[in-house]
Amino acid sequence: MFGSFYLAGFECATGYNRQGEWIDQIRATQHDAEVDEDYKRLVDCGFAGIREGIRWPLVDVRGRLDFSSVAAFAAAARRHRLTVIWDLFHYGYPADLDPFTPAFTERFAAYCRATALWVAAHSDGPYFFTPVNEPSFFAWAGGDQAQFAPYARGRGPELKLALVRAAIRGIDAIRAVLPSARIVNADPWCRVVPPFDRPDRAGDCRSFNQGAVFESWDMLCGRLHPELGGSRRHLDIIGINYYWTNQWELDRNEVPLADDDPRRCRLLEGIREVYARYGGDLMISETSHVGDKRAAWLSEVAADCEMAIREGIPLRGCCLYPILGMPEWHLRDTWSQMGLWECRQCTVQQGRLQRVLHAPMSLALQDALRVPLLQLKPVVAESE
Repeated sequence: MFGSFYLAGFECATGYNRQGEWIDQIRATQHDAEVDEDYKRLVDCGFAGIREGIRWPLVDVRGRLDFSSVAAFAAAARRHRLTVIWDLFHYGYPADLDPFTPAFTERFAAYCRATALWVAAHSDGPYFFTPVNEPSFFAWAGGDQAQFAPYARGRGPELKLALVRAAIRGIDAIRAVLPSARIVNADPWCRVVPPFDRPDRAGDCRSFNQGAVFESWDMLCGRLHPELGGSRRHLDIIGINYYWTNQWELDRNEVPLADDDPRRCRLLEGIREVYARYGGDLMISETSHVGDKRAAWLSEVAADCEMAIREGIPLRGCCLYPILGMPEWHLRDTWSQMGLWECRQCTVQQGRLQRVLHAPMSLALQDALRVPLLQLKPVVAESE
């Protein structure tokens, strides 16, 4: 589907963090200046597909659209023959908009339509888009925890509805221009467990694990709030975002379960659960660990992906995200080295960030690439 099973994702969050500071991760990692070299490195490592961002606040200034900030990325992707999943709204939105108003939905749909026209004119396809990245997480972070604009509290469910409404309108606008476009709806798959001393909280955990986790996807496919206009075609490719932080004890989301916690389940269980609920094409749209845990994490994810495919689940790809180290959203001077390449200050050229390959993760990737997942056939059990 994407030319290679493993894809590389460039962190492209924009917006205002909890301190009210503007963040632009593409600029912070200097990916905007290094895009051609960044893409060349990917091709040399065997990647043929990427997740890349179109920064809505840079393109849309009070309704006037300018795609000059996207041109270098589209040209480099075309030059290096990379298939792109274009991420259109990664937390940041134009400053003159309020996501709780109808005007937000209208402007987003217009932006999506214009983006589809621009991408069609500047690339050869196939065409993939993620209209709204992580509506569940953003609804929690921006609507309940005031960590991002719009800095709301107690309005998470309302913001989630607004984001999914905008996504559905945006998908319709994209497909009015590109009927064959595929949509990757990326959201976290999470799991909570009761504390060891509170087995009576199992019901609350079940409610979260079987309900809240799936709300955005349920709305997109029309199961929940059908008045929004969702359908299985809107949901399309389900993108599972999964990090080591995605499992925690109930009411302790700031403390992920330890890697050796017996209550932790493998990604494979999440893949099975999502597929059983919706069917259709899936992908791992984001996954990574940090520091010296990156290689082991990648090996575990690769093993789970192989098993899922052998079980007959149509898992179409796995995106290593972020592929570059990045500054923390809320601590911009603190770098989180989560990628295949770390970003470090160049001692020769002041101000320039070097890309330093993380050797253990690179070896784990090479091992993963030895299994041709795109050619695997499901294992069919013999009838008794």
